[in-house]
Amino acid sequence: MKIIRGLINVKEEHRGSVATIGNFDGVHLGHQKILAEVTAKARELNARSMLICFEPQPKEFFDVYNAPARLTRFREKVQLLEALGIDQVYCVRFDAKARKMTADEFVRILIDDLMISALFVGDDFRFGQDRSGDYARLLKAGQEHGFSVHNMYTIAVEDTRVSSTRIRQSLAQGDFELAERLLGHPYSITGKVIYGRQLGRTLGVPTANIQLHRYVAPISGVYACEMSIDGRQAKGVANVGVRPTIDDKTPKPILEVHLFDFEGSLYGKTVKVIFRHKIREEKKFDGLDQLKAAIGNDIQASRQFFEVNDA
Repeated sequence: MKIIRGLINVKEEHRGSVATIGNFDGVHLGHQKILAEVTAKARELNARSMLICFEPQPKEFFDVYNAPARLTRFREKVQLLEALGIDQVYCVRFDAKARKMTADEFVRILIDDLMISALFVGDDFRFGQDRSGDYARLLKAGQEHGFSVHNMYTIAVEDTRVSSTRIRQSLAQGDFELAERLLGHPYSITGKVIYGRQLGRTLGVPTANIQLHRYVAPISGVYACEMSIDGRQAKGVANVGVRPTIDDKTPKPILEVHLFDFEGSLYGKTVKVIFRHKIREEKKFDGLDQLKAAIGNDIQASRQFFEVNDA
């Protein structure tokens, strides 16, 4: 997988790709359908496949605290794309200059700089300043400059339109089964275990702290979860939030996981946390004694969930 950041890094071997454009947050079933078409066309034309995306995502540029929560960080998205056979990601920095880019200027990049050989876009795709560009504009450019443009329509699962928005809604409601059906895989968060305040160890429930590297998380609360570590699987209980009982200010959300029956150090390891069931919302308690009691109840609830669902 080759990541190309900005036009200055576009080389001859990157040109001529079969491309698609979008955030592809979560790389859900709808995205996977588009990507399958992209990779198939790339094989047909003996070309590379490419996703064109923006970082940060445009809504994050305008208001990072109120932008939709990301389902996947950029690194997680790249891993999913690579697994689906995408060869290249062309990443455009979204800043004040990119914000003012007209639809015609964006099309010129596709033609003159990337020299795309085919383009696949969703049926609701818009681009350029004030979202003035649309499928008709791309189709016209393709007819004039010799590349094909394909309109990919949205898909539905059990009469539910597959979209990142719908997946966020299902996660907020604790419906991980629906989220998995829309994503095509269980919802998970991948990150590196860091040193925390080690308060959990003081309370008798040591936790692995994982930075989310985001201002808003798609989930918040306490969950029964599984963790994948170096090919091993362990069950546990996770908290995603701002830890209101022990933090007076409102920091970025953090993921903390207490594993059952696990021995060994996790510091510095990259782990995947798979969320299976929501136990409760995050809550501020009146002191550490109440917090410790609540954690004990959460552990019991998570163990009971796995006892029932692993039977």
